[in-house]
Amino acid sequence: MFDINWIHERVTQIEYYFSRHGDQERQNDGLTIAEVEEALLSGRILEQYKDTGRGESCLVVGFTEAGKPVHIVCGTRGDWLVVVTVYIPQPPKFKTPYERG
Repeated sequence: MFDINWIHERVTQIEYYFSRHGDQERQNDGLTIAEVEEALLSGRILEQYKDTGRGESCLVVGFTEAGKPVHIVCGTRGDWLVVVTVYIPQPPKFKTPYERG
C-alpha cells in the first residue's frame, strides 16, 4: 500500500518519472510537469488499487498552486515513483475532485 509521505519524498528527491501514457495524458490536459509536482506535493491518496498484474497503484488527488484539481495514478518501479496517468477530474466521471459521478 502507498503512503503519501513516500510519494512526497520521491517527488522532492526527483525520484519519479512519467510513463509514456502518463506524459501523453498530461499534455492532453495541458498540464505542466511543475503543476503535476504541485498536485503530488499537496495531494492525498483518494484510492488504493491492489495488484492487477502490473503492481499496486493509487489515485492521488491534489491541486496546483492556481487551485486546479489534478488526479494522478501512481505506481512504482523499484524505489521510483511512476506517474501512470494524470488528468483533470471532470463530470460525468467525477462530481468533485473527491467524489465519483
